Amino acid sequence: MSVTPESVQQRLNSEDFGQRLSAVNQIRQLTPEDGFPLIRQAIADKSARVRYAAVSQMSSIGQHNSSVALEVLRRCLLEDPEPDVQAAAADSLGALKLTEAFDDLQHLYHQTSEWLVQFSIIAALGELGDERSFELLEAALNSDNELVKTAAIGSLGELGNPHAVPLLLPYISHSDWQIRYRLVQALSHFEGQEVRAALEALAQDETAAVAEEAKHHLSS
Repeated sequence: MSVTPESVQQRLNSEDFGQRLSAVNQIRQLTPEDGFPLIRQAIADKSARVRYAAVSQMSSIGQHNSSVALEVLRRCLLEDPEPDVQAAAADSLGALKLTEAFDDLQHLYHQTSEWLVQFSIIAALGELGDERSFELLEAALNSDNELVKTAAIGSLGELGNPHAVPLLLPYISHSDWQIRYRLVQALSHFEGQEVRAALEALAQDETAAVAEEAKHHLSS
């Protein structure tokens, strides 16, 4: 059976959770013009799993109408009761590069106690590419959560502000190899003698994945 806006609508209106979740996945087969209003409906679903799936999909379909996508995602970010949905909203805002949401992302980062939401906000800031993110990313380097700290390292690299280099270099000797691996990727966005020296040191890292990644960037 072919997927049509009408068939998806019917599934979204079902009392069966599985049908509604399936409908969200089927929206991928529709044009953005047909799929966008259906995604908006799914984002208001009573099931957190359906809302999560719909908000995550907004990262691509939201380009159809970025102003409405911004409005919808802001509401999910700030008002949804489920941290997973809030985190997905942050991810989609970053993917769509909706810099108008920066103040909301910054506010929620400081207000929430949910590490997943903080992690997604920090990761999204790298994609967002807004220079205003620098101070928040610098603060996130001091997070007690290692995953948040790792995301901050990656996002500072993506942001590309050279003032990040002295903040990143101390992580060369960090005990967690995953942080050193992310550091290599972050440093690859910068140039200069200090950066090259750091990558050369990381190319001798005791963890093969870190060393290979550093060698790759040194040779590229």
